[in-house]
Amino acid sequence: MAISAKEVMALRERTGLGMMDCKKALVEADGDIDAAEQAMRIKLKSKMDSRTHRAGGEGRIAVAMNGDKAAIVEVNSETDFTARNEAFIATAQRIAELAVEGDPGDVSVTDVMTAAIDEVRISTGENISFARGHVLQGGTFGHYIHHDGKTGVLIQVQGDLSDEVIKDLCLHITAAVPRPIAVTKDDVPEEMVSKERELATAQAKESGKPEGIAEKIVEGKIRKFYEDVVLLEQPFVKDDKKRIKDLIGGATIEAFLRFAVGEGS
Repeated sequence: MAISAKEVMALRERTGLGMMDCKKALVEADGDIDAAEQAMRIKLKSKMDSRTHRAGGEGRIAVAMNGDKAAIVEVNSETDFTARNEAFIATAQRIAELAVEGDPGDVSVTDVMTAAIDEVRISTGENISFARGHVLQGGTFGHYIHHDGKTGVLIQVQGDLSDEVIKDLCLHITAAVPRPIAVTKDDVPEEMVSKERELATAQAKESGKPEGIAEKIVEGKIRKFYEDVVLLEQPFVKDDKKRIKDLIGGATIEAFLRFAVGEGS
């Protein structure tokens, strides 16, 4: 049967796929656009499922907030070209918006999320995948997404902090080197502190210093370790004469999440 260019274009707009593929599907479906669309999606989804081994080294970070909850997610693609595609960006944001509807903690992928991801997988021909996500609840939130979408920060605070200070905190967490791994000293994993102490002790012994001096050297290195990785102890990136704890006054930082594309794969 004859298939008009208008019908082919209509199917292309629904699926985002090539004109020739759309025309072929319409011919096989005897001009039934709904049947053609369904057949194309089933066929292409099966094809994409067989390619999930392909690495998704690119992608985007997205954040969504809803009432007293906020979510940050990472969605991966195979190429930067796709990661910059408007449909992909919109899908990543949609996944964040769906995630924030869930419970606090790590995000579990739902059927609705999977369907949204499949739409982009089919239209781009790439292995699009959900990498990770987390939901925070309570307090006040701030976030920052870098211009390329590859790094994002979500912060949760309690108390009176201006929007400007919250933004500065997000920018600091994004840019700080070394990266902060905990809000306070007590939040640093004990095994990490133990390893630092063991290393510092071994170095002090090798130096041949007297025991009393060696102990002071070790404590100094542990103190420097905390200054490097504890958010509140870090020098502020925009003014190293201040520490982050000097910026927040009587407020508290409850939690922060820093996602960079590829680190959650």
